[in-house]
Amino acid sequence: YRKPMGENLFEEEFTKEALSKMGNPLEKLSSLIDFEIFRPILEEVLVKKDCKSLAGRPQIDVVLMFKIIFLQRYYGLGDHQIQYQIIDRTSFRQFLDIHTVAEIPDEKTVWAYKNKLTENGTFDLLFDKFRAFLDNKGLSFNEGKIIDATIVEAPKQRNTKEEIKT
Repeated sequence: YRKPMGENLFEEEFTKEALSKMGNPLEKLSSLIDFEIFRPILEEVLVKKDCKSLAGRPQIDVVLMFKIIFLQRYYGLGDHQIQYQIIDRTSFRQFLDIHTVAEIPDEKTVWAYKNKLTENGTFDLLFDKFRAFLDNKGLSFNEGKIIDATIVEAPKQRNTKEEIKT
């Protein structure tokens, strides 16, 4: 029998490489879309502009929070479950560029950000923009549960724009 070798200095890199070889859909998504395109919209809604004090804890990066909400939506996870899955799943932490558990926002923070985006209609606007971006690349993202959310090539449209209108 092979015995476990214990901790390895390069274990995280070996894990990332293994996930990549297996076709990590989040790695593929990261290579296709720069989530920074959402920053202007997110900052407009989420960043407190009238706060002059530097006291208190710094705000969590708005793009990181959007990526967390994205994972939550497309893997069908609740606020508690997304926090758990980020702690548990290497692919989620890699996608979010999170290296320590201390960087992971708690479920209440996720809820607060999502609620603020939903209150003023920004949530739907962001996801419409995301879908449009993927459509332009000829891709779609199938919403689902954690085991079957995948990025797939969208079927090619054979009809012309004029044929679609009729």
